[in-house]
Amino acid sequence: MVRAPSGTAKRRRTARLLAGLAAAVLTSAGVVATGTAGAAEPHPAAGPHPVADRAAAVPGHAVTGYWQNFDNGATVQKLKDVDDAYDIIAVSFAEATGEPGGLTFALDPAVGYGSVDDFKADIKAKQAAGKSVVLSVGGEKGSVSVSDDASAKNFAGSVNKLMDDYGFDGVDIDLENGLNSTYMTQALKAVHAAHSGVVVTMAPQTVDMQSPQNEYFKTALGIKDFLTVVNMQYYNSGSMNGCDGKVYAQGSVDFLTSLACIQLEGGLDPSQVGIGVPASSSAAGSGYVSPSVVNDALDCLTKGSGCGSFKPSKTYPGLRGAMAWSTNWDAANGNAFASQVGAHVHGLP
Repeated sequence: MVRAPSGTAKRRRTARLLAGLAAAVLTSAGVVATGTAGAAEPHPAAGPHPVADRAAAVPGHAVTGYWQNFDNGATVQKLKDVDDAYDIIAVSFAEATGEPGGLTFALDPAVGYGSVDDFKADIKAKQAAGKSVVLSVGGEKGSVSVSDDASAKNFAGSVNKLMDDYGFDGVDIDLENGLNSTYMTQALKAVHAAHSGVVVTMAPQTVDMQSPQNEYFKTALGIKDFLTVVNMQYYNSGSMNGCDGKVYAQGSVDFLTSLACIQLEGGLDPSQVGIGVPASSSAAGSGYVSPSVVNDALDCLTKGSGCGSFKPSKTYPGLRGAMAWSTNWDAANGNAFASQVGAHVHGLP
């Protein structure tokens, strides 16, 4: 994600610039269980807001939006100001503590909350309206590392405590500086064991989902029995390989569809795949596309219409939906994403 002011690009690793030149290594896989069906009995959490089977409340076609707990030039919002089109709201971001894998969260005074209780009340109000509110970990400047048993335990313990303390429905993984699939999978399974209805979302960069052998992709597959959705960031990327082995430039319908195809054919269920884009041209350094392009990509993947030069060999009508960075940038852009993409997602059969 992008925290920096308008026009500042996210840090890019060298691997990202080279990845478009490499062939995507794909594996064939059958349909896996949907993330929303993985939850069972509610967890009787001891905290003030027990987390019930919230994953089942996420609609089949859902819109995700990141809410900024900081002011970077976009419209400053409280949670209650987030457009109703957003089904999953990712609060950005949890911060690392001095303990390996440990997390904390504190409201930024810039967002205008008078008290933590007011924030918790807004979470409950969104949930009462059928929305899920998750805590996002990472971001452009995130430095959380989960790389051994101890840090995995600390990570899971921190997430569970924050879910109970604030009433969050789950966690979003937006680590942009490396991820260890073994220990992140272990940590997320521990979260799921404590909160059976946890909503788990992910926002990997494009390079992270070029192959099922990549660590981020392996993590998604490792928790596919309860994973809700992967909203890959189709921006600040550079060109990447599609599932047909051809290189596609960002900012096009082909970029969105051909890269989604890698995830769809690499083992994720269609219900676990979403398209993540900037909500405005100011929200990212590159990769912005108009809402109409996002809608064309959604139609191409779900119906086989609206495609560019790339057309998938089959359709995926169960595709989860789309994501915007961020609800704040969307508000600054007249809520164009919420009104146009949101309505389109919710209108998918």
